[in-house]
Order: sequence, then C-alpha cells, then structure tokens
Amino acid sequence: MNERAVFAEIFKRGKVSRPELAQATGLSKPTISMALADLERARLVRPIGLRTGNAGRAALLYEIRPQAGYVLAVDIGREFVRLAIADLVGDIAARRDEHRRGGETPRELVAWLSGLARALADEAGVALADITLTVFGTPGVHDKGTSSLQLAPNLPGWDRPGSIGLFEGVAGDAPYLVENDVDLAAVGEGAYGLGQGIAHFALVWIGTGIGMGIMIDGKLYRGCQGAAGEISYLPVGEGDPLVNRGRGMLESVASADGVVALAGRLGMRGVDSAKDVFDAARAGDETAGRVVAAEADHIAHALAGIIAVLDPELVVLGGGIGVQAGDMLIGPVTEFLGDLVALRVPMIKASTLGTDAVLLGAMAVGLTRARDLVFERAVAQAPPG
Repeated sequence: MNERAVFAEIFKRGKVSRPELAQATGLSKPTISMALADLERARLVRPIGLRTGNAGRAALLYEIRPQAGYVLAVDIGREFVRLAIADLVGDIAARRDEHRRGGETPRELVAWLSGLARALADEAGVALADITLTVFGTPGVHDKGTSSLQLAPNLPGWDRPGSIGLFEGVAGDAPYLVENDVDLAAVGEGAYGLGQGIAHFALVWIGTGIGMGIMIDGKLYRGCQGAAGEISYLPVGEGDPLVNRGRGMLESVASADGVVALAGRLGMRGVDSAKDVFDAARAGDETAGRVVAAEADHIAHALAGIIAVLDPELVVLGGGIGVQAGDMLIGPVTEFLGDLVALRVPMIKASTLGTDAVLLGAMAVGLTRARDLVFERAVAQAPPG
C-alpha cells in the first residue's frame, strides 16, 4: 500500500518533502501527493511549512502528527517504577519515577500501576483512551505458554500461570507488550545510546542482577524461549550453582550482592553496597582494590564466552555496577580479554543512558509498534472507495 510506504518513510525521517519521499520510495510524485492527501485526511500526518535556504522553489515539508497516537512505557525495577507517556514522534509528555515498597502481590502492583497511569495521563493532558500501546519492561522471562514471568524473584507471585494477564487494563483498553528489561535496555542503546548505527552489539547488565540484551543486524535477538541473554547462569566464578537455584553462578559472584559478600569475606567493614566498595577502591583501599580486580576477572571470563559466540562490534556495560564503576572495570577487563579471546577484543564502553535505558527501550519498541497500530486503525476506519 502506497500510504503505508509513505507513512513509514515520514516516520523514519521526521520532516520530509514530496520530492524526497518520491526519491526514497520510488513512487511517482502524483502518487506521493495522493498518499499524502489520504494520510492528512486520516489525521496521521500534517504539513509544517516550507523548507527555506535552498535555491529554487521552496518545498512543503510533512511530518507525523504527534497526537495521532501515544505510548505508555513502564519500567518495573527492583527499587523503582518508572513511567512515561510519549506522543507518536517520541516527545515525552509526562514522566514519573516512583519508589517501590517491594513484596507487592501481583494484584497490588497492578492496582498501583493503574493509579500511576491515570495520574500520568492527567498530567500529560491525555485520556487513557488515547493510549495506543503500553510496553512493560520487567525482570525475568515472559513464558507465553503459561502467561507468566519466570526467573523474576523480585516480582513474587508473577510465576503463577495467567499472571501476565493482570496487566490488561492498566491503561484502559490499550493493548500491551511485556518485554525483558535488559532486552529493552539494549533496544534503548540502539535507538538513543552508544549502539546507534552499530548492527552487532551486546548490552551486559551488571547490578542487583545480571543479564544481557543481544542486537544482531540491528534487531533484538530473543531466542526460541525468549531467554537469550540470561548470562547470570554462566558457569563463571567460584560459586556453587546448587546453593541458590534462584541465582546463577555468575550472578552469585558478580552482582552487587556478590561484590558486597566478597568484600565482607576479605575483611572490609561497614560495607552496605557495591558502591561503597568501589568508592573505597577509588580512595586507595587495598582490600577494595582486590574486590574490584576479582569483579573484573569475573566479567572478563563471562565476556570471553560471549565474544566467542556473538563476535560483537561493541559491548555496552549497563546497570548500577556497569555504569557507576565502568571507569574502574573497562581497563582491566579489556586487558584480561587480550589473553582470553582469539578474536580482536571489541569496544567496551559504559552506557550513557544510566537508569533511563529500560524506559527508553520501552518507548522505542512502543513507538515502532504504535506506528503500525495507528495506521491499521486508520485504514480500517477509512470509507470504502
């Protein structure tokens, strides 16, 4: 359909003229004009003025009509819930970051999210009925066979069959998607961060938990069960995978809790968080330095396997440890990898998106799908002829 091709090209380019659309799509100028007229009548695009500064006749520019659709992005983390409403061109109309009390039942969490969504919509001046799509980013793996979340200990009760269905109605009648949070962080890096323009990269999340999002040929790779990137279960480190079946071997030694536990075993006192350990190492504490060296060793051995299988151009370190301690880890990790891999060591960088990575990824996924939804609805509502 000509209108779909034109709509997709405007969505990709932002502001574009008829001649540019004709050149990009291969459609004739009269066909472009007819498609634009149809899209205007459907209130999907709008003219925004003339392009000036070029020789010759000024060209009329078109863009997506921002109010044609809205996306609600929700990041459900261990300590915080972050929500944002964005219009169809990605401009954020309203945002909230709320501290979780933790331990909520699924119904309690959904009721809270529903209230936050209503308040956020009021703040944005948007009716819940105007939300085109909601995207939830959660820990764990979405088991579509049982409609539940697996491997998500920070969301108790969500492993029960049918629990995912509770998300229905959080934003009125809007359809919804549930995606792994680290997968969304990788999408966010590709859309807004260090992964822009890079076809093959991995985001390795190191924080309260450990995971990985994989981008291959510019697309998220999920695996057959949606569990690709669950690297917390890699057999790396001195941990015993049978001690705590809820946490993988790598996560038991390299997550924030693993860092704190090692610091305690080495005799550090008054350490309440991984940040305390890294701050002490920066201040010259020798014991803390040993903990950092061990952390770098664990990460390097995990990355050695990842690099051998995926051959990424870039590895982005995300999560609390990956971002806040990247300056202390990237150097030794790169050095260790020089002895561990046969291939060239890829670029290793700390994410610049910080705590917004998952939310931005949810927005990026939502905007792409919302574009299709609003177009399909407009086609369905168009009079025959």
